[in-house]
Amino acid sequence: EVLLLLGRVREVQLFRYKMAQQGDVDELFDVKNSFFIGNYQQCIKEAQKLKPSSPEKEVERDVFLYRAYIAQRKYGVVLDEIRPNASAELQAVRMFAEYLSSESKRDAIVAELDKKMAKSMDVTNTTFLLMAASIYFHDDNIDAALRTLHQGESLECAAMTVQILLKLDRLDLARKELKKMVEQDEDATLTQLATAWVNLAVGGEKLQEAYYIFQEMSDKYSTTLLLLNGQAACYMAQGKWEDAEGILQEALDKDSSHPETLINFVVLTQHLGKAPEVTNRYLTQLKDAHKNHPFIKEYQIKENEFDRLAMQYAPSA
Repeated sequence: EVLLLLGRVREVQLFRYKMAQQGDVDELFDVKNSFFIGNYQQCIKEAQKLKPSSPEKEVERDVFLYRAYIAQRKYGVVLDEIRPNASAELQAVRMFAEYLSSESKRDAIVAELDKKMAKSMDVTNTTFLLMAASIYFHDDNIDAALRTLHQGESLECAAMTVQILLKLDRLDLARKELKKMVEQDEDATLTQLATAWVNLAVGGEKLQEAYYIFQEMSDKYSTTLLLLNGQAACYMAQGKWEDAEGILQEALDKDSSHPETLINFVVLTQHLGKAPEVTNRYLTQLKDAHKNHPFIKEYQIKENEFDRLAMQYAPSA
């Protein structure tokens, strides 16, 4: 059995080597990879210098280029540059940018999306599925987001499914989805990231494995806010608060208003016993820069509930 396994490993290695020799390497690898690890400026830079080999590759490049601008909250660039006659993939990206940029139009955009989803649609258009699922997720319609992603077969649809399932505390289902990703491409960046996310949720000895994945990606490609916050989360879950503080400070130096970094600092400062005003400083920054962030919305609901309860017990004059 061991010999058979070794033989199979050797076959896979030879196959990969032959594919590489034949030039069967994704020309968009650097563009996509930069996007997946959260290095959005690098993604834009790589996309702008790339000369695609076909019209299909050009559309795919532009999809990642504009998604990187959306991740940087530069919605205007996307809305200005994607024209009404653009491809279906780019129209889907534009739809997501429009949803995020205009609160007043959100209900109308979701209603229009519902109509599109009710018709027979092209499930091979992975970009549409991802953008539709992202809109539903932001709109708190988790069931619709998962149903939409379920129609796709790409690693990115699977990775987003894993993220959503972990947010729902459905570790059992997230593990099943990850298993499919591993079977499809174990070495892919998205599979490695999803493995780290699942390991974080499992906890225990898996936390160190998750940390190593984030660390290895930082060493191999570049240190990004996504990877740094992943490492910090591993440290915090292990109770290594001082180590987490160093990592989060590095993240804050890169971007002083990054929401996940600020949220992690709110948690960290309380565990380190810092003065309340230190924690409040990070909360205020969050409220100023990201008033619609789910964390802030939930925090304000709890704050209002606390005030309501406090009023009930206030001494009557």
